[in-house]
Amino acid sequence: MPLVDNDVDLYCERHSHQPSDLLNELFVATHQRTEWAIMLVGPLEASVLRMLIQTSGAKRVLELGTFTGYSALAMAEALPADGQLITLDMDAETTAIGKEFWARSPHGHKIESKLGPALETLTELEGQFDLIFIDADKHNYPHYWEACVPMLNPGGLIVVDNVFLGGRSLNPESEVAAAVDGMNRRAHEDTRVECTMLSVRDGMLVGRRVHDA
Repeated sequence: MPLVDNDVDLYCERHSHQPSDLLNELFVATHQRTEWAIMLVGPLEASVLRMLIQTSGAKRVLELGTFTGYSALAMAEALPADGQLITLDMDAETTAIGKEFWARSPHGHKIESKLGPALETLTELEGQFDLIFIDADKHNYPHYWEACVPMLNPGGLIVVDNVFLGGRSLNPESEVAAAVDGMNRRAHEDTRVECTMLSVRDGMLVGRRVHDA
C-alpha cells in the first residue's frame, strides 16, 4: 500500500538533489528492460544516500542488492576519486544493465560487482566499510544485519531500505514481513548501533556504529 502520498513524494523529489543525466537514463532503461522496476531505488532515496556519503566522509561502501545498478552509480558519484563501492547480487542479467551504464560514467571505476549469494560473498570480503546499504532479499534481512554490523568502521553507517515493506512489517502476518519486522526490532535493540527510522518512500533505517558490544 502507498504509505506516502504520491504528490508529497514527488514534491520531495523536486526539492532534493537532482540525478545526473546518466542516472535518469538508467532509470528509464530499468523500466523498459525489466519487469520489476518497482525494485528500483528512486531519485529521492538516491539523494539521501548521496547526502549520507558526503556528510560522513565515507570512502568505502558495501551494497547488498545491485538490481540494475542505479543506487550503486548514485553512491559512486558521491564518493571521492579514490572511493570504492562493492555491490553484491545474484542476478547476472540485471547486473549487466548496471555495468553498461557504469562503463559510461567517469565514476564507474569505483564500482566492483560480485555475483553470488550475499551471505557467502560477505565471508570472503576483507576490511571494514564506512557505509553499508542493504536492499536485497527481504527474508534474509536479519541475517544481513548480523553479518554487516561487525563489518562497519566505528562511526560507520548502515542503511536498510524497505523497512516498512509496504506496511506489512507494521503488522506482520507473512514470513517475509516477520523477517523485516524482526530486523527492525533487532536494530532498535542493538547496542552496537544508534538507529533512526525515516518515513522516506517504503521506509529507510539508518544506523551508526557506536562501539563493539
